[in-house]
Amino acid sequence: MEHAPIASSSDRWLDAMWPLVHEQLPSTPSSALEIGCGVAGGFVPRLEAEGYAAVGVDPEAPAGPQFVRERFEEADLPGPFDAVVACTSLHHLGRPRAVVDRIADVLRGDGRLIVVEWAWEELDEATARWCFERLDEDEHGWIHARRDYWRASGRPWDDALHLWADEHGIHRAADLVAELDRRFERVSLARGPYCFSGIGRTSPQDEQAAIDAGVIRATRVDYVAVLRTRA
Repeated sequence: MEHAPIASSSDRWLDAMWPLVHEQLPSTPSSALEIGCGVAGGFVPRLEAEGYAAVGVDPEAPAGPQFVRERFEEADLPGPFDAVVACTSLHHLGRPRAVVDRIADVLRGDGRLIVVEWAWEELDEATARWCFERLDEDEHGWIHARRDYWRASGRPWDDALHLWADEHGIHRAADLVAELDRRFERVSLARGPYCFSGIGRTSPQDEQAAIDAGVIRATRVDYVAVLRTRA
């Protein structure tokens, strides 16, 4: 039996996350900023198709008037915005406190912050092995990279994972949430499947079932908030 073609990791991720992001957006007409839209433009095309005045900021953003090719912390942005979306972009930014303060500056007073993040610190060995067992040998995404790094390191899984995160300056989701809570009031905080995007024939539902069964950990954090009211 032939397998169906495997969609790109980026496409599968955006397809899976868009309903979650869309559900939290304010109604149109509204403005929305996406932090870290990437080379393909992230959610910006979908936001525009839904009637939002959307802007994507990323040093590697596509060309176009709706994109700003700069680091978020340094970008000249047309805000304030009714919504700010950051989907797996905060964990690798250099100065979380400065980034969170800038988000608070560009978000309208009654606006909404929507964050999807990777809790890499929750990726224990059992979860990692579950992922590795489902890889096709012709896949070469981030799950493959973590497996190969582990094997080459000769270290226990937890040691290798933390070494890699330290080398690349990857922030813990728990630390990011604490920093966000400093400036924002939570509307919701939830966890869900993350690793499926790097495993071609594993769906979010497959991963969620394993989470629900206690076989693996949930490594995605969904955080929605509004600006904290100051006395």
